[in-house]
Amino acid sequence: MVKRPINIALIGYQFMGKAHSNAYRQVTRFFDLDVEPVMKVLVGRNEQKVKEAAAKYGWQEYATRWEDVIARPDIDLVDIATPGNQHAPMSIAALNAGKNVLCEKPLANTLSEAREMITAAEKSGRIHAICHNYRKAPAIALAKQMIEQGRLGQIYHFRGTYLQDWIVDPEFPLVWRLDKSVAGSGSHGDLNAHLIDTARFLVGEISSVTGMMETFIKQRPILAEVDDRLGGRAGTEKGEVTVDDAALFLARFDGGALGTFEATRFALGRKNYNRFEINGSKGSLVFNLERMNELEVYLQDDEPQIRGFRVVQTTDSVHPYAGAWWPVAHIIGYEHTFVHLVKDLLDAIAAGKPASPSFLDGYRNQAVLDAAERSSASGQWERPLY
Repeated sequence: MVKRPINIALIGYQFMGKAHSNAYRQVTRFFDLDVEPVMKVLVGRNEQKVKEAAAKYGWQEYATRWEDVIARPDIDLVDIATPGNQHAPMSIAALNAGKNVLCEKPLANTLSEAREMITAAEKSGRIHAICHNYRKAPAIALAKQMIEQGRLGQIYHFRGTYLQDWIVDPEFPLVWRLDKSVAGSGSHGDLNAHLIDTARFLVGEISSVTGMMETFIKQRPILAEVDDRLGGRAGTEKGEVTVDDAALFLARFDGGALGTFEATRFALGRKNYNRFEINGSKGSLVFNLERMNELEVYLQDDEPQIRGFRVVQTTDSVHPYAGAWWPVAHIIGYEHTFVHLVKDLLDAIAAGKPASPSFLDGYRNQAVLDAAERSSASGQWERPLY
């Protein structure tokens, strides 16, 4: 059977562009889809570099003007893997052109931009998705199943930390993620955005927050040359850091649970420590991205003599997504979460049904980010402006 092709345009070829490209290459090798993804065109501003990336990652064509690519009638899906200041204009233009859209997180740099994006998405009638790929880790998908089945009972706590250390060195260069005009925020929008999405996915909507944010190093060397691994080569002149280095907040959930959220890039020894713990009336769950194939489970109804946390290897065919990969305990990695997200998105496009997570999730995540930032300035509890 000839499958309907979905011609894809990917805007951006650095870190996220590499991850997205790999997902499109791999998805049909491991999952049976009703459509065929076609890696049509890769878009970037530097012609030589985007040409090289297109050849390396397997794209049929390359281009330097995203406006021209979005207008092409042969493009079905526009994937936006750029810095945050470009998410709104690119997404809105693509939706207005009748394209399905996948956008990297956070959805936008401001809540007003996010509101414009969800309005355009709903008006377009097209499929829209945001790349919160950690939802697609088998362990987190299993946690979702267990909570929906009532295995944890009433949820009391969500305790999330996302810790990194890649900018502790004061000589680390002023990359775009440290420029508020480009990134919107620092660890808050980069890391807390993931924690917020996970918390909303598993526990529910957040009703109010109070928080604080801090920038520890105010000036850094200006970037001389970028690489595709978050960093680059530092120059000799200095520039201002305009985003937070760390952001912490407390939260109340609509269902009565309490939440703590901590994001920092200054936790020496923590490389990508995305960990959460959920405590309920019947049990608890623990996840850590650095051990992403494992879910720690505590169930109160176990026999007293064996009651305690157990480590579940979420690599068996009974676990979400895992049956498409390897025999049990032959682990998968970070890149597979993107494959799972692309798989679910292409299934949604094929069925003409909403994707998950969607721009609505991105908008609601943005509202919580915004509330925490307002609280940091006001010193008061703030409500997300959904």
